[in-house]
Amino acid sequence: MPDLKLKLFRNQVYHLLGNAKDAVFELTDAAILSPRPNSLAELSFSPVFRRRWHSVYEAIEDCSPSRYKLMEVYISHMILNQRPLLVGDHSAWLKPDAVTLQERTYEHQPGKIKVNQPIGVGFGYSTLAYIPEEKGSWALPLLQERINSSDTAISKLSEQLRKVCPYLEKRAIVVVDSQYGCASFVKQTADIPCDQLMRLSSNRCFYGEPIGYNGRGRPRLHGKKFKLNDETTWSPEAQKVEVEHPTQGRLQIQAWHNLHFRQASNEPLSLIRVQKLDSPKSKPLWLAWNGEQMPTLIEVVEFYLRPFTIEHWYRFCKQRLHWTLPNFGTKEQCDRWSDLMPMMTWELWLAREVIVDCPLPWQKSQINLTPGRVAQGFGTVIALVGTPTSAPKPRGKSPGWKKGQLRHKRKRYPIVKKGRGKFESQKKDTKNVKFA
Repeated sequence: MPDLKLKLFRNQVYHLLGNAKDAVFELTDAAILSPRPNSLAELSFSPVFRRRWHSVYEAIEDCSPSRYKLMEVYISHMILNQRPLLVGDHSAWLKPDAVTLQERTYEHQPGKIKVNQPIGVGFGYSTLAYIPEEKGSWALPLLQERINSSDTAISKLSEQLRKVCPYLEKRAIVVVDSQYGCASFVKQTADIPCDQLMRLSSNRCFYGEPIGYNGRGRPRLHGKKFKLNDETTWSPEAQKVEVEHPTQGRLQIQAWHNLHFRQASNEPLSLIRVQKLDSPKSKPLWLAWNGEQMPTLIEVVEFYLRPFTIEHWYRFCKQRLHWTLPNFGTKEQCDRWSDLMPMMTWELWLAREVIVDCPLPWQKSQINLTPGRVAQGFGTVIALVGTPTSAPKPRGKSPGWKKGQLRHKRKRYPIVKKGRGKFESQKKDTKNVKFA
């Protein structure tokens, strides 16, 4: 029964929230049922939150969600009759004015104004999500962790894959964007039991297998150069098909095998080029497959198109689950609140079969409910399955701030800049140049 599965899940995650688990669990229910709060404290007005408003921030301060045990619970509710499709990406929680927050970094934040640099100041969070359906808007996060100032998006995602993949019964397919399509990601994930489908930047360069060894000097590591944006360097393709895609139109798909990055010569890849024949002026899409036996070319394209739902989840998480709404004072509080986002998403996924669609007057009815439509009717589910939390116990009035106790300004922290810029490291020292 779907309601029994949801009730089991709610009881499992409830016991993994640490201290103040009653207030934290009711806070997540209130976040799902409150479409447009102006602040985190306004969630205390929800009828499912039986505590008072000051318990909201106190709960986030005291709780300690067991992130990796929660991950195991999520994996136990995955659909295991097929190979799991995972997607890795990262998003920014911008906090430009929070000068007392430690370890804020410069984060990529695209905008509509092209003259401005697409950067912001805040925290970057790496997400590894499971895509359960071939068509739909559901992405179910397994891990969402902050990218520390000493880490990068590539190293954090590699660490997440190393923690998740051993728990999967079948070998996973991981789809990532062009930022991860590089030698560094390939080398850091070489020992992880998963296949990778990476998008590539059009200026990437690869090398073929080296020619035979003639017995003199060190054996060659690289063969002929293969530049993606230089057709004269391409070797004859190993596979080539033309298909009619239901949404993308006529596609020409080419494949080359046994190529590698210069810095990862021991990791052979297969390159896939996808060109839309109905619009010849459109730029081709370059993909790379790293792993065991590659599926058919049309299946590879389908695998790449499915994980775009992670972008919908980021928008849903920020706008509907209120991920970036609170103004916390510490990075630990931000991490605890972020750990609750996957939990709420999985609750909505398990509740989708229980909820009867009740659209607003200006909405169309849906057969396959989206996360937003499930959240819209989640109140009936709580009434059906109940809550594992206990009733609050009033403890009297707080003594408040002690008379005569001094108040101190909080310490301010600088913004952390990771490494040197791409072009700054290539600048030449012209002061000591000697001219003939």
